[in-house]
Order: sequence, then structure tokens, then C-alpha cells
Amino acid sequence: MKSWRETFSFSVPIKIRFSETDMFGHVNNVSPFIYFEEARIEFLKSQALFDNNDEDCIPVAADLQCDYLQQLFFNDKLEIYVKVNYIGNTSMDIHYMGINQEDKICLTGRGRLVYVSPKTGKPVPLSEQMKGNLIHM
Repeated sequence: MKSWRETFSFSVPIKIRFSETDMFGHVNNVSPFIYFEEARIEFLKSQALFDNNDEDCIPVAADLQCDYLQQLFFNDKLEIYVKVNYIGNTSMDIHYMGINQEDKICLTGRGRLVYVSPKTGKPVPLSEQMKGNLIHM
């Protein structure tokens, strides 16, 4: 796990809000997917891959999964890390890691992001520039 952890470089801070907890006081099981989304969007923006002016293709989450390793509670502070693990023709496999204020890994996840045409709904090949931005990350 240590060597995998060291492969991440991009992260965003998250502070768990009261509304993200359930009646037992811990983070609701859907909230990490919101954290992953926030980190993913900031990561894509940092790589100029989330341009709202691009009418040819848009990123769509095709699948997501999360492993819950530690409980999280209201007001906990997280650092959500995100990286591209694999780049395909029309998609990329993304890994996520959540580290709490005690420096413990509390969440891990992965997902497939596919670029599609908003007009046809069909996958669109990633440009060489997109792939280049991701490879150098």
C-alpha cells in the first residue's frame, strides 16, 4: 500500500459537512463518490481536460467503486488524491485515495471515465494532446 500511495501527486482538501453524515454520526456511504467527483473535476481542470467550451466531447463516469477502510465523521478533514492509472483510446481508468487528518488511508476507489460526443452519445477518441497531458502528470 505504501508504494501505491507514493504514486499520487494531485489532491484536493475536503472537510466533511454535517449533511454528509447519517443518523449514526458517520459519513453516509454515498458521500465519498461526491468527494471523488470533486477531486476528479479539479484534476481534469488542472490538465485542461474539463473545458466546458468543448462541444466535441465530454467526460462521463462509466463506473465507480469505493472501498471504505476507516470510518469518517462530521468535521473530519480529508485529502482526496486522484491519478490516472491507465489511458485507453476513448477512456481512462482513475484511482482515488482518501487520507484523513491522522494520515491514515480511509478510502480507496477507482473508476472509468469515458469521453463521449454529446450529440451522438458515442465514445470519442482521446486526442494526442489529452494523452500527453495525462502522461506527464
